[in-house]
Amino acid sequence: MQKKVRKEIRFTGDVQGVGFRYRAQYAAQSLGVTGWVHNEWDGSVLMQAQGTEEEIVEMIRLISMSLYIGIKDISYKIIEVDEAERGFHIR
Repeated sequence: MQKKVRKEIRFTGDVQGVGFRYRAQYAAQSLGVTGWVHNEWDGSVLMQAQGTEEEIVEMIRLISMSLYIGIKDISYKIIEVDEAERGFHIR
């Protein structure tokens, strides 16, 4: 069994007003990734995603496949896993 990780991920580029959060929620739910996503005041999108490394990579790949989403940069840091968390939510 793969080890669970939790990442705080910031996306910049054409990521607000293009369905990013809804696509992220759909991708996360289809893969069993938990966490949340929300728009930041500076035009970026902040996400916390928890799952295996492979699930999180696949989730980002699915998000980036949208014709309207243009991710310019992705930065992340590893944070503590939340074992009690259930589901993936838009904030």
